[in-house]
Amino acid sequence: MCASPVRILAVDFGTRRLGLAVSDSLGLIAQGLPTFERKDENSALNAMADLVAEYGVQEVVVGHPLSASGNETAMSRRAQRFAEKLRRRIPCEVRMWDERLSTAEARRLLRASGIGIEKRKRAVDRVAATLILQSYLDWRRFQKAANGGDE
Repeated sequence: MCASPVRILAVDFGTRRLGLAVSDSLGLIAQGLPTFERKDENSALNAMADLVAEYGVQEVVVGHPLSASGNETAMSRRAQRFAEKLRRRIPCEVRMWDERLSTAEARRLLRASGIGIEKRKRAVDRVAATLILQSYLDWRRFQKAANGGDE
């Protein structure tokens, strides 16, 4: 298992960029990290391994871009292949997490914030990763409460 404190890293998978977010050490709040511009798959995997070490990540959540109806897509299969390669590269659990509409919601939030179009373009992947991670953290908290406090 990865070193403590307990932190979770989220990846909003894209072919050109990876949106990134990390939880606080209590696993309650998601915080966006700088977006990673992909050069190639190996550099992306190395960057994820570096982040796992830097933040003491215990678990990585990769956004699973399913269709609106919940079916696999070409992009969701690419994200799964990336997650599988990541599992072989890092000593942490890697799980897929349904990210339907996270990018659309990120765009909506950024548009509503009133920031300019160029800043929105640069921020959308980070905000989408933050939304993915926060939904996962909220789900974990709900599961823990439903199980009487035991995970």
